[in-house]
Amino acid sequence: MIVVTGATGNVGRALVTRLVAGGQPVRALTRAPETAGLPDRAEVVRFRPDDPAPLLAGATKLFLYVQGTGGRLPEFLDAARTAGVRQVVLLSSGIIQEGADETHPIHVMHATAERQIRDSGLAWTFLRPNAFATNALQWAPGIRAGNTVHGVFAGMLTAPIHEDDIAAVAERALLDDGHEGAAHRLTGPAATTNTDQIAAIGRAVGRELTFVEVPPEEAAPLFPGTPPAMLRGLLKTFAATVGVPPEITGTVEEITGSPARTFGQWAADHAADFRS
Repeated sequence: MIVVTGATGNVGRALVTRLVAGGQPVRALTRAPETAGLPDRAEVVRFRPDDPAPLLAGATKLFLYVQGTGGRLPEFLDAARTAGVRQVVLLSSGIIQEGADETHPIHVMHATAERQIRDSGLAWTFLRPNAFATNALQWAPGIRAGNTVHGVFAGMLTAPIHEDDIAAVAERALLDDGHEGAAHRLTGPAATTNTDQIAAIGRAVGRELTFVEVPPEEAAPLFPGTPPAMLRGLLKTFAATVGVPPEITGTVEEITGSPARTFGQWAADHAADFRS
C-alpha cells in the first residue's frame, strides 16, 4: 500500500493517477474526499491530522507533501514508522542547495522537513523541483477575462517542470530500487521567460496575449493570501532570476526514460484552464 498525502494537489493527483493505472494499491489522503475526483480504484480517505495512525495502517511507502500533514510532520512520521512504512518520498524544493539563503521561508520549511525525515529512521528520497509550470495558472483568471496579463519580472528565467514529470519521478522512486538516500533535482528541459510563457499559452488557446510587467512594490494584489514575509522571499527569488540562466537537469529522462516536457507542451495540456 502506498499512501499519498496532498492527493488533490497538482503532483499528488498526477501520482495517484499513475499508480492506479499501474495497478498499485493507493490510499489517497484529502481533506474533502467527497469532492476529490480521484480515480475510482484509489482508496480515498479523509485526512485527519490529529489521528494519523489509521491513515497509515498497512502502508509500506509514503509520498509526502509538507503542507499535506497539517503542520504535524513529526507525529505523522512517528505514526508511519509504527505502521511499518519503510520509505518516504518527499516533495521538497530546489531551493535546498549549496549557497542558498537559509532564512528564506520556503527553504526553512523544506529543510526542516528533510531534517525531520532523516532523523525519523525511515528510508528517504527527496525530490527537489525548481519552478513548477503550474505556477502559470496564477494568470488564468486574467487570460480568461482578456488578452493582457499582469505580473512581475517579465524577463525572469526559469525552466518550468510539468507536474506529471515530477509525478513520474516520484512513481519510479516509490517502485524501483536504488533511490534510497537520493536527492533528485528536477527541472524542465529549457529556459523560458514570463513573456515566453504567456506567448506559449496564447498559442495553446489560439489568441495573442500580452504580458505587462508590474513593479514588485505593487505586486501584493497578484499574490492574494500570501503572507508578507513569504511574498518578500518570493519576490527576492524572482528578481535574482532575471537574465540569469536557470539550472537545467536531465534527471527526469535519466529516471523515467522519457524527456521532460516543454512549457509549450504543458500549456497545450492545460489549455482548457485558460479558456473562458
